[in-house]
Amino acid sequence: MKFEEIIENIEPELENAVQDFKGEMLKLRTGRLSPVLIEDIEAECFDSVLPLKQLGAITSVGQRDLVLQLWDKSYVEGVVKAIEQEGLGLSLRIDGSNIYITSPPLSQESRENLIHVLNKKKEDSFQELRHFRDKAWKKIQDGFQAGEVREDDKYKGKDKLDELVREKREELEKIIEQKEKEIKG
Repeated sequence: MKFEEIIENIEPELENAVQDFKGEMLKLRTGRLSPVLIEDIEAECFDSVLPLKQLGAITSVGQRDLVLQLWDKSYVEGVVKAIEQEGLGLSLRIDGSNIYITSPPLSQESRENLIHVLNKKKEDSFQELRHFRDKAWKKIQDGFQAGEVREDDKYKGKDKLDELVREKREELEKIIEQKEKEIKG
């Protein structure tokens, strides 16, 4: 196996890690509420566990307000319970099959907690990138040991791999920088 193939195989995994991180950042509540924050919360309804996005329409109606229009009024109890168990600190008001969700303004303490969570997610993502890099580097080294990869290709592969991981890390850092600005207001 050539080092180029190894790097080609690892590239989608690195891109998935970046996309997963972007998804996590959308779930981090800042000054503006987004439907993404709650759409994947799973609620128990009729002995099934379903994400909220399958139980109703979620719309943003302002900076700090969402409306969840459930398809069926019988979902309300399970949905409210699921949202409350997430511990997002949201206020809920029920009107028939509609659930109005309001986010209180962020206090300085909650902003600091969000920055702490952001830093934890950042480190986890960087660690995931390192894991993929180490996995690919091991494959390149194993190929060299087996005589499938030449020595100069081994080092070219390492350089290309490091470059690719550096690009993905820079992409993550831009996302983090933007999210930090949002949190700080």
